[in-house]
Amino acid sequence: MTDIRVPTLGESVTEATVATWFKKPGDTVSVDEMLCELETDKVTVEVPSPVAGVMGEIVAGEGETVGVDALLATLAEGTGAVAPTLASAAESAPAAAPAAAKDVEDAPSAKKIMAEKGIDAASVQGSGRDGRIMKEDVANKASAAPAPVAAPRPATNEVREERVKMTRLRQTIARRLKEAQNTAAMLTTYNEVNMTEIMALRNEYKDLFLKKHGVKLGFMSFFTKACVHALHEVPEVNAEIDGTDVVYKNYVNMGVAAGTPTGLVVPVINDADQMSFADIEKKIAELGGKARDGKLSMAEMQGGSFTISNGGVYGSLMSSPILNPPQSGILGMHKIQDRPMAIGGEVVIRPMMYLALSYDHRVVDGKGAVTFLVRVKEALEDPRRLLMDL
Repeated sequence: MTDIRVPTLGESVTEATVATWFKKPGDTVSVDEMLCELETDKVTVEVPSPVAGVMGEIVAGEGETVGVDALLATLAEGTGAVAPTLASAAESAPAAAPAAAKDVEDAPSAKKIMAEKGIDAASVQGSGRDGRIMKEDVANKASAAPAPVAAPRPATNEVREERVKMTRLRQTIARRLKEAQNTAAMLTTYNEVNMTEIMALRNEYKDLFLKKHGVKLGFMSFFTKACVHALHEVPEVNAEIDGTDVVYKNYVNMGVAAGTPTGLVVPVINDADQMSFADIEKKIAELGGKARDGKLSMAEMQGGSFTISNGGVYGSLMSSPILNPPQSGILGMHKIQDRPMAIGGEVVIRPMMYLALSYDHRVVDGKGAVTFLVRVKEALEDPRRLLMDL
């Protein structure tokens, strides 16, 4: 009999919640097949089977909180093994969800989205191994589905609300954002940037860039470089408060906020100030893919010194981003929109973006915040300044 235990969850993480069991007592299990999924404050952790065999007793049911190395379940080794506690396990284990029409186990991320959107697994064509439904299959199904017909208004005696327990990730997001408001003296300053030069430069070199580096040239590398340039001039925006001390960083670990189906995460590009445009774009693509698939590790979300948040991808024209403690600054990017501008005494149409810098006024004075944002604007409107370090 093999014990299935909670794996190491990462630095400073001591407990998790059992989110989903993919197997029930009596099920046949292959080596490395996913048995269950755990939710921590930061990431979702999949627990694979170390051996082939038959599921025995499930000790920790869905929704239970478990510590590191806690017993989750038992497993009888061997393809023909019979779990000795199978009968009692079936009685004591939490009721399993109805079996899907398929024998293969669908991707956990796909299951979550199907549950959230009410999509029947039988209606989705799986593209994974043995017909396994992947996240992309559900996304394609959702985009192709017709608009739902509005349901009739329920009678007054019918239940019209649904109470769902917050995931550990959502609880952590809520707690940290409220802490940021309660602790930091947060202010926001705004500016706007003419994106003409960057868009022209990107259009001119995007094909050559992709051919040489194997990654698309996006806007994020320009913004990362511009922020690094500005942080060198205004180092307090890259600092943090520790008790009665201010800790100044001689490096830039750039956090890049990313929205996922389960909530907002902020993967970190370590030593972004030492990286090229291509290195930054490759790292953003790598971390973005992991964020979408729920594969980010704890280490990849720790140690950030400054953050960039791009609300423009969702259509936001202007917003006030909230600090990511203990950082003292966060830059908000927004939608690029053609607007009439007065340039050289004439009204012309230019692609404009509003920028917002939220900062901790305990560390950063108004002059420093405005200077930082102006330097970002200057670098973006004339990208040659980045090459010349001006």
